[in-house]
Amino acid sequence: MSRKTWPDVLQDILKEVGIAYVLFLLIFLWTNKVLFWKLLLWGAAFLVVLIVVMLLIKRVKTHKQSKWRTDRELLGWLRELKPWEFERYIAELFTKLGYKTTVTGGAYDKGIDVVAERDGLKHYIQCKKYITSTVGPNELRDFYGAIADHLAQAKGYFITTNKFTLEAERFAEDKPIELIDGNQLIKYIRLAEESNQNVKN
Repeated sequence: MSRKTWPDVLQDILKEVGIAYVLFLLIFLWTNKVLFWKLLLWGAAFLVVLIVVMLLIKRVKTHKQSKWRTDRELLGWLRELKPWEFERYIAELFTKLGYKTTVTGGAYDKGIDVVAERDGLKHYIQCKKYITSTVGPNELRDFYGAIADHLAQAKGYFITTNKFTLEAERFAEDKPIELIDGNQLIKYIRLAEESNQNVKN
């Protein structure tokens, strides 16, 4: 049985407190409406503060994840992320590397998950969080079809936590698309860490 971390314990406590809070609100709704509205406002304010704090904790935790992991452990952690979490992680990674990023992933992203802009040029990124699947030429063709009219002097990045097939690599050879597999992604992450460390020093 895995040991719960303090955020998990805090979440369990908040669930129990939340149930008791709702019950108290229902009681005061019928007995003391003035106190009911005060409690409701206090509770709403507390909830907003709590959400902000939890988001900050999660953000700090995410940024620190790669610092204590080996390359293999870090890659395994990346593969456990949800697709939308992986897209946001890649956006944050490119931000550390000096780009201004926007996450566009979703049901209607047309193959573009992140837009990274630097020096007036927009680069387009597709993220594939794979564990055992490999990226084939069909996915590269779809991605290239989505960005071909927008590249100009910029380029596309196709990033996966696994590998590309030989056919996919051949397809990208004469195109402005950089293929980043799991091992290369780790190198980018370490590069971003070194860059940030140099800036702090």
